[in-house]
Amino acid sequence: MTLDEVSRPRPVLDRDRERRLTERQRQLLDALSVMFDDGFAELTMAAIAARLNCSLRTLYALAPSRDELVMVVVDRTLWRIGRGAQEAIAPDMAPLDALRAYLRAASFAVGRTTQAFARDLAAVPAAQRLSDAHEDYLQAMTQRLLDAAVERGDFASGDADVEADAVDTAAVARVLARLGRDFARPDVLPTLRCTPKQAADAVVDLVLDGLRSRSGTDRPVAAGNADR
Repeated sequence: MTLDEVSRPRPVLDRDRERRLTERQRQLLDALSVMFDDGFAELTMAAIAARLNCSLRTLYALAPSRDELVMVVVDRTLWRIGRGAQEAIAPDMAPLDALRAYLRAASFAVGRTTQAFARDLAAVPAAQRLSDAHEDYLQAMTQRLLDAAVERGDFASGDADVEADAVDTAAVARVLARLGRDFARPDVLPTLRCTPKQAADAVVDLVLDGLRSRSGTDRPVAAGNADR
């Protein structure tokens, strides 16, 4: 699997600028990640500085506006989770096992999403474009792993009428990659009986178990034949 060839989204803070961040600046960005959980639409840069007990100058050194500050915080979180998701894939994993591990780790991106944060983030167009870029990467990674499963014959059913390549990996990847973000929408969150991460993980399990059941070895026994 050539996962390293998948094009990554451009970070808001490039590597050089990220490396130049002071320990105090990193602490402030971490604190902002928690602060924004309660929403940020009513916050000014001055109010944020007051809450963080830092100067406006310190804050403006991180970003020129509140919305830019939000984007820095969101992007750093997504990149950190993305690295963790990559590390969840062991070299000897079968493609579908790797995909399950990868998506479970990636869904931490919406694990603690609050309705207030989701509502305010939806009103920032640049933040939506940023989320789109990370989602596109997640989709590309997901499709690459699904394609690897097809190449390995993991979807072969033994039924001549059902070809392995009948699995539309692009369509499945699109659905799986968008689960977390869709469940974290401000209009969807209140309808869930669990967290967006739990909901996304449950649907991923349903889809991947369904794909795996296409193979003869993992095909579930029909209820009517269970005792035969």
